[in-house]
Amino acid sequence: MIATYNNLNIKCVLLDMIYRNFGNSGFKCSAIGMGTYYDMRWIFKTYFGIYSNRDEKIEAIKTGIENGINLIDTAELYNTEKIIAEAIKDFKRDNLFIATKVFPTHLAPRSLEKAVNRSLKKLNTKYIDLYQIHFPSPFVDLKKTLKRMEKLIDDGKINNIGVSNFSLKMIKDSNNALSKHKLTSVQLDYNIFHKNIEKNGILEYCKKNNIVVMPYFPLGHGKVTKSYYNQYFDQIRRDIKGIPNANIALSYLISKNDNVFAIPRASNKEHVLQNIKYSDIILNDRQIKIIDDIKY
Repeated sequence: MIATYNNLNIKCVLLDMIYRNFGNSGFKCSAIGMGTYYDMRWIFKTYFGIYSNRDEKIEAIKTGIENGINLIDTAELYNTEKIIAEAIKDFKRDNLFIATKVFPTHLAPRSLEKAVNRSLKKLNTKYIDLYQIHFPSPFVDLKKTLKRMEKLIDDGKINNIGVSNFSLKMIKDSNNALSKHKLTSVQLDYNIFHKNIEKNGILEYCKKNNIVVMPYFPLGHGKVTKSYYNQYFDQIRRDIKGIPNANIALSYLISKNDNVFAIPRASNKEHVLQNIKYSDIILNDRQIKIIDDIKY
């Protein structure tokens, strides 16, 4: 079927792609996005000019966009910004929400400015929708970093500010340090096996302050696909025929909280199409409890 989103014709393979307000950004993003962290071995090889399955990865991202996914996450560490640039070149830029991250060694104001310019060049774009601090650094004054990030917004180079791998205190300190712009997102390890943010106050704080949570490793490093968990997921498959374990795990994240945007890895076309097919699934309270009750 063909649907229209932001004046862009999209070849849809599902009934309804779920779009939500991405925090305070003013942009509606697909609740299921695409991540481009492959693995450290892949990253290491790129420094020797080896980009394994590069065309396959580009095709995967293009397939996602063609079918309605508009949220794409990367980082300067991943060395995938050029791959994203190639994938998005034939699409209307304003319809996409591109997020990237700055490495902790580049958080000093001058280094930050150079880093964002490098990312802009690699992404071949005039602006970055979400610029995130990848990891905190004890060697840099966070307030000065955030102040420079606000200037990057004023300069039109980035639109929103995010952080990743921050504690609750650091998230609060970051949000309070921002004067003209508030924190838009937090990226953390969050999946059905790792729910610390539900217990340590981070999820509650983010919901209260309209801050998006972007779970990385939303499939628990693929752990959800292990046959052991079928005994739980089969209870959900009685209601939703044929849904794979991985997509139950993704649906769980976006069903439990409306400020959560999952970013499973977009490494091949088949996996992206599978995520698209089931991206309109919202689990009910009973189904969510089944997953919450899993013994790990």
